[in-house]
Amino acid sequence: MSATPPPPPPPPQQPYGGQQPQLSPADEKLWATLIHVGGILFSFIPALVGYLVLKDRGPFIRSHTATALNFQITLAIAYVVGLILSIVGIGVIILLAVWVLNIVFSIIAAIKANQGQFYTYPIAIRFLS
Repeated sequence: MSATPPPPPPPPQQPYGGQQPQLSPADEKLWATLIHVGGILFSFIPALVGYLVLKDRGPFIRSHTATALNFQITLAIAYVVGLILSIVGIGVIILLAVWVLNIVFSIIAAIKANQGQFYTYPIAIRFLS
């Protein structure tokens, strides 16, 4: 009888929920830019998904996703107030102003993110840090 050696153990793997690798600076800038621009088209959804998925992948992306999410939540509150006040008539002006602010500030934030600079929206309520 020949004794065959046991097969080698499998290589160690990262456990479920393990630490994700850090993003490169170029990838962080790209994702931060896309999240800010996505806010123009899809409201808070890109910022929320980006925050949940990318927040542990680097300090730059975490800062931008949290900032974008804070701004989009603030705008969602303003949209609700504008819809309620539409009954009175002034709500239409509020809705238009919020829409314009979303476009202008999101473009400014996207440009800053693409340049690798941190950015804070001037009118956002800080829910996340």
